[in-house]
Amino acid sequence: MNRQYLTDAELPFCKGCGHSLISENTDKALQKLGLNPLDIVVVTDIGCHGIIDKCLITHTLHGLHGRSVALASGVSAGLNNPEKKVIVFIGDGGATIGMQHIIDAAHNNFNMTVVIHNNMLYGMTGGQPSEFTPMGFKTPTLPGGATQKGYDICEIVTAAGANYACRVLGMGDISDKLAEAFSRKGFSLIEVMEICPSYGIKSNPGMKLAQTIEGAELPIKVYMDRDRDTFCPDLIENSKSLIDPGEAIPLQFSSKLKALVRLMICGSAGEGVQMAAEFFAQAALSSGLKATKKGSYPVTVGIGFSSSDIIISNDEILYTGSPKPDILIITSQDGLDYAGNAIRNMDQGLIYLDVSLKVPETKAKVIVHDFRGKVSAKYAALYSFFLYLKQSSVFPVGALVSIFNKSKLAEKMDVSKFLE
Repeated sequence: MNRQYLTDAELPFCKGCGHSLISENTDKALQKLGLNPLDIVVVTDIGCHGIIDKCLITHTLHGLHGRSVALASGVSAGLNNPEKKVIVFIGDGGATIGMQHIIDAAHNNFNMTVVIHNNMLYGMTGGQPSEFTPMGFKTPTLPGGATQKGYDICEIVTAAGANYACRVLGMGDISDKLAEAFSRKGFSLIEVMEICPSYGIKSNPGMKLAQTIEGAELPIKVYMDRDRDTFCPDLIENSKSLIDPGEAIPLQFSSKLKALVRLMICGSAGEGVQMAAEFFAQAALSSGLKATKKGSYPVTVGIGFSSSDIIISNDEILYTGSPKPDILIITSQDGLDYAGNAIRNMDQGLIYLDVSLKVPETKAKVIVHDFRGKVSAKYAALYSFFLYLKQSSVFPVGALVSIFNKSKLAEKMDVSKFLE
C-alpha cells in the first residue's frame, strides 16, 4: 500500500523502533477510512515520536512536553466539526506529564483520537522511567527495575468518560485497530505497547514484548466502546474581540527604507534572540513599515541555537523567513553552526559576526564586532540590532529605543549601553 498521508522520505526513527510501525499503520488506517489529508490535524508532543511532523502531509501542530492533548482539545473545540479528524501522538513520558489534560479531554469527550506510543520509558532524554513503566522493567536510570505497577491509562480514560479505549501490541499490522479508534466520534484513545531499541532492549536483554505486557497485567483488549454525546462548544454571538486595540503599535517615526530587507539573527537559546527580534520588528512597525518575524529553535527548548527571520518592507509581506538573508547577524557559536546554510546561500549582503567567532567562507561582506563583550551574552542580540540601525539607517534608532523603554527590560538595563 503506497503512502498517502506520509511523505516518501525515510522515517526518522531508530531501526526497530515501534514509532515507525505506528506511523506506517496510521497511514494505512487513514487510507481505509478514506479521509482527506487536509481534513486531518495531527498534534504531536515532545519526544522521539514528535519528529514525525516533517514526514506528514496533513496539518500538523507540535506542542510542549505533555501539552499536545490540551492543544488538540482547543483545536477540536475550535473546529467543532466531527468530519475533521484530530489525532494526537504522544509518548508515555508526555502522557505522564500531561495526564490531567488526557483525563479532561476524555471527560469532556472532545472529538479526537489519542495514540499513546508507550515504550515504557522516556526515550528522548536517556531512558528514564515514566509512570507507565511496568513493574520489574529496567531502564538505564533504574537498573534494578520498577518496583511498582505503572498506570493503566485505558482504565483511567474509561472511568473519565471516553467513548473508546483500547490497548494493542505494537507488532505486525495494527491498521484495523487504529482505523477503529479513528472512526469513533468523541474521545478515543489507543495505547500501542512497543519497545525502545536504544534503551528498552539493552536494559532488558532477552525480553519479549508480549510477555512483558502480560506480566505487567495490562490486557490487550478494548476497554470501552460507547456512543456518549460529544463536546459541543457554546457559540457566543457578537462577543468582544480578544485583541485589545490598545496593543496597536502607534506610528511615531518615519523610514528611509527603499527596498525590502530580509534579516536573520542567529544566537544561543536563553540569550534574548527572540525578544530582540520582536523589539526590532515592533520598531519597524512604529516607523511605518510592514514586518514579519519567524522564530526557530530546537524542539527541546532552552538549549542550542535560537534564530529569527525578520522581513521589513514598505509593501505588504505575504510570507515569513528567507533562505538567503540580506543581513545576517551571528552572536554565538550556536548561531554560527545553525547559520551554515544561510551563509552558503548568500552571494552578497552583509554579515555581522561576534569577535569570538571564526570568520566563515562567504561572498558576503563581514563586519566583526564584540557584541558579547560589550553588553554580555544575555543582551548581545539586542545590542547587535542597535549597531545595525546606527550603520544602516533603515529606520531611526530612536524607534528601537522607544520600544525598549516600554518594556520591562528598561528597568534592568540602561538603554545608553546599547547606544555607545
